[in-house]
Amino acid sequence: MKIQLKRLNGLPMFLGLALSVLPTANTYAAGITDYNLTGFAAGNTGGGQISESDTARYRKVYTATDLALALKKGSGVKVVEIMNDLNLGWNELPAAAKVSPFSAHNAPLTHPVLKTTGVSKISVDGFNGLTIFSANGAKLKHVAITIKRSSNVIIRNLEFDELWEWDEKTKGDYDSNDWDYVTLEEDNKVWIDHCTFNKAYDGLVDSKKGTTGVTISWSTFKGDDGSANSWVTQQINAMEANKSAYPMYNHLRSSAVGLSKEDIIAIAGAQKKGHLVGATEFDSGNAKLTITLHHNYYKNIQDRMPRLRGGNAHAYNIVMDSAGAWASKKKLTSAIASAISSKGYHFTVTSNGAISTEGGAVLLEKSHIIDVQSPLRNNQADPSDATYTGKIRAIDTIDSLNGVTFRGDSETSGSTLIPEPAPVKAFSWNGFTTLPYGYTPEDPSTLVNRLTAADGAGAGKLTWAKSNWLKTSY
Repeated sequence: MKIQLKRLNGLPMFLGLALSVLPTANTYAAGITDYNLTGFAAGNTGGGQISESDTARYRKVYTATDLALALKKGSGVKVVEIMNDLNLGWNELPAAAKVSPFSAHNAPLTHPVLKTTGVSKISVDGFNGLTIFSANGAKLKHVAITIKRSSNVIIRNLEFDELWEWDEKTKGDYDSNDWDYVTLEEDNKVWIDHCTFNKAYDGLVDSKKGTTGVTISWSTFKGDDGSANSWVTQQINAMEANKSAYPMYNHLRSSAVGLSKEDIIAIAGAQKKGHLVGATEFDSGNAKLTITLHHNYYKNIQDRMPRLRGGNAHAYNIVMDSAGAWASKKKLTSAIASAISSKGYHFTVTSNGAISTEGGAVLLEKSHIIDVQSPLRNNQADPSDATYTGKIRAIDTIDSLNGVTFRGDSETSGSTLIPEPAPVKAFSWNGFTTLPYGYTPEDPSTLVNRLTAADGAGAGKLTWAKSNWLKTSY
């Protein structure tokens, strides 16, 4: 099998390799070395290149019970291969799986599916050297995973889904369930690669408690598409059939507000939060936080790409495509917004990009931002108090809003990327003068096509030998 690796002077160059990448309709086919591990997670070994025949250290997981045994603290397992889609809600688990590392999560209150399935959480605790992957882009549903006190962890080619519901309990503030797909706590060296994260109640991938050495690459983060049987549409249809049981939804549909069911599906579809890096203000561990985001596609994410408290974050070759969210935000006129807030309800669309606070350093480089109102923010608490302000800079980034496009740096004259709302702090890294790893960024004008191509960002995009998912360089 042959794979196109690079283009030399406009001409394709081929090498014979025992693997394949799905074909693409454009000219942005990746070279295999483009998938090398880089960023702050460089040096992460994962579980290593373990043979499938080593059943003590290499586990093939077909069921929730298999997964519980593989991820139990002290299991000695190094490689976990997810063989098929898994429904992991607490009510979906057999008795044999209702043991550590599984536990029941906050009980669902509104989504008709989750009220039946329940939600679980998995605690991956104390592993040093672990790779969790799927060769076929398998999907994990109804589960939140916390990785804590672990090092050299790799998660690749998995999709995470069905972890959102409508929030009546906190009136749309989404401050109750604490459902994040992946949370990192007190970890060192974590690589999340070629994964897909769908809409969630809270965050998608959060990093806190001094977690250091994180890279998230070639992954897709997306809101709901509002299609006829989408996750959000199922929720809205259930409430539409019994509006009186859902006071907030009923108010939105009343003549006082005047939103249609279709309006609500569109507005609710965008994902509220991306990456929170540092969960607690001025936590002593925040100075250790390091994260790299590269070749990720953020589709209709409203906020936190990333949101950093202290430490260092480097984002390069990412796309923030919030065109759908921005269009739905326009449905909320000032009169409608006033009618909603008059009852204490929260139903809006935030439009933030990358955020740095509390002395953190965020560099956004050679990326593409589409329809984000505040692409760079440097203070989320008190713009007059410099202790809450972070350092943030953009380099050679494309920014477009309402059809007006700018390309350049945050310091360029007339830039639309000037950080707000606080006075700008001069950019510098915390603890070092230059990044401690090498990388080769691409031209940002190629990114939308590149990351949405058949071999672009997300789970299930690459078809290659299983052993390649266990490697970190090619």
